[in-house]
Amino acid sequence: MSSHLPSTEENKSLVERDKKVIWHPYTQMKNALPHIPIVRGEGAHIFDEDGKRYIDAVSSWWVNIHGHAHPYIAEKVSAQLAILEQVIFAGFTHEPAVRLAERLLPLLPGKQDKVFYTDNGSTAVEVALKMCLQYFNNIEKPKTKILAFKNAYHGDTFGAMSVSGRSIFTDAFNGLLFDVEFIDLPNAANISKLTSHISHLKSELACFIFEPLILGSGGMLMYEAEYLDQLVACCQENDILTIADEVMTGFGRTGTFFACERLAHKPDIFCLSKGLTGGTMPLGVTTCSNKIFDAFLSEDKVKTLYHGHSFTANPLSCVASLASLDILLDPKTMQNIKRIEASHAKFAEEIRGHKRIKELRQTGTIIAIEWKTETGTSYLSELRNKLYNYFLGKGIVLRPLGNIIYIMPPYVISNEDLREVYDAIKMALDEC
Repeated sequence: MSSHLPSTEENKSLVERDKKVIWHPYTQMKNALPHIPIVRGEGAHIFDEDGKRYIDAVSSWWVNIHGHAHPYIAEKVSAQLAILEQVIFAGFTHEPAVRLAERLLPLLPGKQDKVFYTDNGSTAVEVALKMCLQYFNNIEKPKTKILAFKNAYHGDTFGAMSVSGRSIFTDAFNGLLFDVEFIDLPNAANISKLTSHISHLKSELACFIFEPLILGSGGMLMYEAEYLDQLVACCQENDILTIADEVMTGFGRTGTFFACERLAHKPDIFCLSKGLTGGTMPLGVTTCSNKIFDAFLSEDKVKTLYHGHSFTANPLSCVASLASLDILLDPKTMQNIKRIEASHAKFAEEIRGHKRIKELRQTGTIIAIEWKTETGTSYLSELRNKLYNYFLGKGIVLRPLGNIIYIMPPYVISNEDLREVYDAIKMALDEC
């Protein structure tokens, strides 16, 4: 079977062909600049069709934790392709899915007992919300309200949007989203008020969903584990289930394998994706304790969790995840995480006090630099496009959240590449 395009199409550049047929995410296509055609990746670098190299300083939307085209992951996925590429997961199972669950559950903080496979972070959150709401229905103590942080981001499907902070991401749908109780990030000044508020609403609240330590798309907003721990404890004391959305923070991003390792009180449910497969292909996971799972065991079929996806537990994705775990658990990877963490901290001291910096924030391998602007913090800040294009011109992929630049690199990034990124940011602070 031929896959060749008509000759007239073959002669066009990839950019021209893209513009004719593709609708890109998070992009106003009316005035979008031509999209850069990437033809290959290697480690912390991606290369366009003209051979230009870019440092991928954001791990391609936070997923490529081990860098691009990792040979070990490629080898394992390639071998699996010749064995079993896909099989329906209702009524069937397979070795990669079972093995991944067996390896993943013991690594998670606290006592997690069951894995439910999905396709991405948004659907992992959808499953977690459905688990919590149906849990209370199944035990005949229905509760329907959900607690979340004001500036949170949990995904783009309707349930995930509902528990995310109201923003330009949700504006078109606000009238269709379900009611959520939003609270501020906890700190020393407000923790007593927040726990009192939670206790007051305990008869209504089914669950509390949170991004531990860092609110990612909300602006890389960082807060202390001590106060999150108190919120989780308060919820558990009041029979409110807790969901840790570690889609972004999981697999080493915050300096430990999972951000919730810093909590004394462990969540009931975890949502995982992004770095799960090392960025190789889509996969989402929702894990839970037996307390939740057992509430769905019944002769009454209505108590079944009716949720699934065509590619649930795809064998290739599971094998990629197993390979990614092998790399993550290699001591060299944690050494790299600590190296990046220390390098970020040193860079923060270099630029601290610069007249254009409003705030510097760092947790683990993530550092965020908030630019001062006349309009304050805004996702639609005009500075965003200026900075984005400035860095692309220097061969660096940094995707600002409005006036907030952040670095979240693959763990394999070299000290030389980090220095190149840091120096570009220093120049931008002086020039932009």
